[in-house]
Amino acid sequence: MGLVLEREMPPLHEDATGAIRVGDSRVLLEVVIQAFQDGASPEAIALSYSTLSLADVYNTIGYYLCHQADVDHYLRQREQMADVIQAHLSHIQPDLTSIRSRLRAQQGA
Repeated sequence: MGLVLEREMPPLHEDATGAIRVGDSRVLLEVVIQAFQDGASPEAIALSYSTLSLADVYNTIGYYLCHQADVDHYLRQREQMADVIQAHLSHIQPDLTSIRSRLRAQQGA
């Protein structure tokens, strides 16, 4: 009996917000890829996130290596979106510097 070769779909799914998650977890694609780019092994990544299987981590990294330009484009878009959200939050939130200073002064007293 010979080995049956099958194509496997990457363990990635898009949630309602447009974020890509890995496996059956809530772990974002960008988290796994950033850890891999920072030098973490697939085993270390799987150990860091108990909801990720080692197979899903390996398959995700494999998908990234085969489709690097597309994934990098997605990651840049996510980074730009995060910058827009951060700028919006900074604009609508009050400056907390004076409140922090008062709290620190009260803690020191």
